[in-house]
Amino acid sequence: MSLPCNSTFPAGFIWGVATAAAQIEGAAFTDGKGESIWDRFARQPGKVHGGDTLDVACDHYHRFDEDFALMASLGVKHYRLSISWPRIYPDGDGELNQAGLDFYARLFDAMARHGITPWVTLFHWDLPQALEDRGGWRARETVEAFGRYATTVVQAFADRIEHWITLNEIRCFTQLAYGYGLKAPGVKVDAATLNQIYHHALVSHGLAVQAVRQYGGPRAQVGLTDNSDVCIPVTETPADIAAAREWYRRKNLHLLGAISNGGYSDEYLERCGKDAPKVAADDFALISAPTDFLGLNLYTGPFVRAGADGEPEEVLLPSAYPKADSPWLHWAPQVIYWGTRLAHETYGVKSIYITENGCGYNDEPVVAGEVNDLHRREFLRAHLRELQRAIADGIPVDGYFLWSFMDNFEWEDGYERRFGIVHVDFATQQRTPKLSAHYYAAVISANRVV
Repeated sequence: MSLPCNSTFPAGFIWGVATAAAQIEGAAFTDGKGESIWDRFARQPGKVHGGDTLDVACDHYHRFDEDFALMASLGVKHYRLSISWPRIYPDGDGELNQAGLDFYARLFDAMARHGITPWVTLFHWDLPQALEDRGGWRARETVEAFGRYATTVVQAFADRIEHWITLNEIRCFTQLAYGYGLKAPGVKVDAATLNQIYHHALVSHGLAVQAVRQYGGPRAQVGLTDNSDVCIPVTETPADIAAAREWYRRKNLHLLGAISNGGYSDEYLERCGKDAPKVAADDFALISAPTDFLGLNLYTGPFVRAGADGEPEEVLLPSAYPKADSPWLHWAPQVIYWGTRLAHETYGVKSIYITENGCGYNDEPVVAGEVNDLHRREFLRAHLRELQRAIADGIPVDGYFLWSFMDNFEWEDGYERRFGIVHVDFATQQRTPKLSAHYYAAVISANRVV
């Protein structure tokens, strides 16, 4: 079943945009903010494209009011943002930086003036460097420090925030950072240490859920944002769909599987062998505490079919297959449908928000005051059609946040890669809404794909 092109989304469907503190705020050492692992990583030769740093970024720290005015002019009423841990606790634990809390109080006040509802992510990769120097996510000490930080933030803003996200994309700040060394802090650890890092991230999620339940107030909602491994069946036949389900189940055992099942499965522990994580007595009481929604960051995924033996088999992409300028991001709009469907069917999730979806390109110049990113509009429209299909098939998707509101520091790609629907001239900080921004504004206004 699919909705016709002129079908509206459900009443009350959430349309929003997303960013992250480290990528847009700048003011990297202003008003007592501590050094983050990305501040350090960006200064290591060859780690970030062009030697770009987070020092200024989009200067959102000083320009947030005008950014919210622009957001509101596009009809955006929901904004997913993150809070910078080292802006609140410069050393990760230790002394609280009141100036950091005061900044976010001013920011939330500005959002309220512009009629924009905040959806706050507590951790979006900017670990305080002081904690990394003491072991980072390898150390249980970091878990305890995160619990204290999360409690501080929830207590401070419980009267302003109803929607909380614990962590953003565990795979990226664990496997890609400590396994492959591609993201900050850029180290490579052994399998046992990496499995323990995954576990520490899960316990941190649980501590954040606990903080919201204890201090967030009766209207507070909380969930995790996960970049699950998602695949697309080559054909929508029973055999290929079954293969896709099995591929998905296996790939997500260590994170969503562990949360959903209240512990690590025998299959996962057997896979780990001697490298299995060490689990404290009450860890899974925290990890598996009920949440209100699941956030999914959905961009792309491999195509899977049933092999001759019935086992899942990934199909290699030909060189001519269309991609964005990000080498990992190939065209796969069906990931919206299958990412939400597989989460719902596998884990029984009752409320899903797509907390990120977007595409990155390098060359998007401003010409005569306009940025003609028709390629992004096509990407967006194709993905929203798959979102319509998912909702029509009964998958409980309650909202969509486009990544990202504006061009920003794109991690190891620096300022080369542009994901925004608003162009940023990083020399002048001039903002220019792209064609895709005006298209998305029309979608929001009509509550349908236009």
